[in-house]
Amino acid sequence: MTITFYGIPNCDSVKKARKYLDERGVEYLFHDYKKSGIEIAALERWVALVGWEKLLNKAGTTFKKLSDTDKVDIDTKKAIALMQAYPSMIKRPVVEGGSNLLVGFNPDVYDQAKF
Repeated sequence: MTITFYGIPNCDSVKKARKYLDERGVEYLFHDYKKSGIEIAALERWVALVGWEKLLNKAGTTFKKLSDTDKVDIDTKKAIALMQAYPSMIKRPVVEGGSNLLVGFNPDVYDQAKF
């Protein structure tokens, strides 16, 4: 099974999740949003599985810097466009592999994942 770990290297949640996986010998490919961006197909797949509300990080500085117009009337299409334009707005990390799609880092949830 191929596991892809999406995030940005200097994010604290990403660091904790990578350490967790590394300590358990879980192999993964790291996809850096800042360097590689994110494909719309991945965002659409994730939104279909967990909803845009779980993926779009409204608490982060990137979202807070948006214009008031961009912050209102968010729906699926607008959320996907915002996350593709500003990948830092995607809650981190996103870990995808097998039957897993994990958003954020919670050790208890990771313990239950089948890697």
